Amino acid sequence: QVQLVESGGGLVQPGGSLKLSCAASGNVASIYAVEWFRQAPGKQREWVATIRDSGSTNVAEFVKGRFTISRDNAKNSVYLQMNSLKPEDTAVYYCRASPIGGRDYWGQGTQVTVSS
Repeated sequence: QVQLVESGGGLVQPGGSLKLSCAASGNVASIYAVEWFRQAPGKQREWVATIRDSGSTNVAEFVKGRFTISRDNAKNSVYLQMNSLKPEDTAVYYCRASPIGGRDYWGQGTQVTVSS
C-alpha cells in the first residue's frame, strides 16, 4: 500500500508561481515512477509530468519551460514547481505513484486557481 498526500495549492495571480508537494508513505520502496496529473472543470484528467526512480523526467508540452518536476528521496516527496502560471492552469492537481508489479495509487488532489 502507498498513501499520497498533495499540498501547496492555492490562489495565485497570472504570472505567479506555486510549488506543489506530493508526500508518499507506506511501501515507497516499490515505487518506480511518480506523475502529476490535472483536471480542470468539465475536462478530462490530463498528464502533466513524470519522474522515475532513475531520476529521468518528462513534462507535457503545454507546460514545458514553465513547470519542473523534482524529488527529495529523504522526504519521500515529489514536487511540481509551477512558474508563469496562466488562468488555463487552473485545475485540481493530483499525484499518482506507480509501484512495481502493483496497481497505481492516487492522492486526493490539491486545487490550483490562477486568477486576478
